[in-house]
Amino acid sequence: MKKILFLLLILAGIKDISAQTQYKYWIVFTDKNGSPYSISNPSAYLSPRAIYRRTKYGIPIQINDLPPNPSYIDSVIAKGAILFNRSGWFNAISVAFTDTNNMAKVRALPFVQGTRNVTIIKPRNGGKPPKPFRPDKRSLQALADTTNYGQAYNQSHMIKVDCLNNAGYRGKGKRIAVIDTRFGGADKLAAFDSLRNRGQILGTWDFVWEKSSVYDDSINDYHGELVLSCMAANLPGQMVGDAVDADYYLLRTEDIYSENMIEDDNWASAAEYADSAGADIITTSLGYNTLDDARNTYTYAQMNGRTAVASIAATIAAEKGIVVCAASGNDGNDTWHYISTPADADSILTVGAVNQSGGYASFSSTGPTSDGRLKPNVVAQGAPAAEANPFGSGVATESGTSFATPITAGAVASLWQADTMANNMQIINAIEQSASQYSHPDSLLGYGIPDYCQALTILTGITENRPVSMLVKTFPNPFTNSITLSFYSSFTQNLKVALYNSIGQLVYQKVLKTAIGGNTQIVLNQLQGLSSGIYLVTLTDEKGIVYTQKEVKQ
Repeated sequence: MKKILFLLLILAGIKDISAQTQYKYWIVFTDKNGSPYSISNPSAYLSPRAIYRRTKYGIPIQINDLPPNPSYIDSVIAKGAILFNRSGWFNAISVAFTDTNNMAKVRALPFVQGTRNVTIIKPRNGGKPPKPFRPDKRSLQALADTTNYGQAYNQSHMIKVDCLNNAGYRGKGKRIAVIDTRFGGADKLAAFDSLRNRGQILGTWDFVWEKSSVYDDSINDYHGELVLSCMAANLPGQMVGDAVDADYYLLRTEDIYSENMIEDDNWASAAEYADSAGADIITTSLGYNTLDDARNTYTYAQMNGRTAVASIAATIAAEKGIVVCAASGNDGNDTWHYISTPADADSILTVGAVNQSGGYASFSSTGPTSDGRLKPNVVAQGAPAAEANPFGSGVATESGTSFATPITAGAVASLWQADTMANNMQIINAIEQSASQYSHPDSLLGYGIPDYCQALTILTGITENRPVSMLVKTFPNPFTNSITLSFYSSFTQNLKVALYNSIGQLVYQKVLKTAIGGNTQIVLNQLQGLSSGIYLVTLTDEKGIVYTQKEVKQ
């Protein structure tokens, strides 16, 4: 784990500049020429588990896996920069200067493609803390239950993850990276005793202040602790999370005192950390649209999954085989009622909130993305949800998509434990297909409330007798003008692709040859003339095995 941290961060020698005004910049390099890292030696920058994930699911090691060239970084540091985060995915670094005149020297370096100022942080001489959280005791009474889940029963039973938990699937063997604010007193709270005693916290890192500790119960910064409790709290009879056997990485990227673009970059670095450490799932209950510098504030047109750094990073994480769960946001009642970054990313699970009865929670941010993709994908209980009381013993409640999201992530871990052969997109597709309004999705609930027990049944049908040598995914879903299909095969073979409408009529077909031992992608285009509705994509290999995926035409 130390090797991975070293590759992403400078763990030692960071100057204390908290007493000085910091000018932070995101610096993008032109290339990775002359790098000591190579695709042929991934163990130099990826953990064995990260390499195994790529091997298992046929995901190639790519140039974007390589860290930035260390000599380029050293040259920037020589100009007076203080290094913060580094990103192989973006071939970029985050640095700080106390003298902005040095930036001209950095921009003049031949291998610097571009720079942007991401924040100006003045010395903190006692900022005003956020309003403290107080438990809602009336909601506590409404949630009370006599089962082992205690007050978390309704939120677990609503999505039928209790069915998986009762069968022994509680996320064991799966690793969840939690990208959030600080984690309060999670290093002391009784709700996490079993998590600590069994060594299930595998790593921590604060990307805001570049240190290993992510805990602090002396200030009101414990949102990450509440999020974690939805999955990992273990207080039988009071509250039990839906993935108490999973392992966790706790990663802080959010500075609650400000909203700046640096937090977008922090998020991307944390996602890259999660990938390199071998995480299976990322859950994040953060979102950004309005920033302190109005010039950087996002517009709805930019909520397309291809603009914000965090959104691009979330999509890359999905390409690396990770299930990313992102909160849709709590702006449903505001002028800006749309999802935020990174919830607009493609190929992830964007999660909205419902109330205890399964009805839409009015604060839950809505879709679609600006390029017309369905968001949110699914929903879970978030109005209110049970969490471990951050001020001591027992259980508290709070409302928000912040809590519907980790409830979903914990359920994903339990489902994935039950079918370890499935890849991340098959997990997502099964969850969506199990949901309450899969046949008629909308911009409030997406596909609706999933049934994770039913999702396992769907996966069993998909994975029965499935050869490990071949994996399939289709995206986007829903589609407008085209569908992209990605196949992995360990050998070259002919594959028949067909598209059927809801009454079984063949509307498109094609035969293709797969690549030799790798991924093959094909685009089914010119589909804009098809009527809106549900379509079935079928793929038939040379052995006659048929793979099917449902797609919705907008």
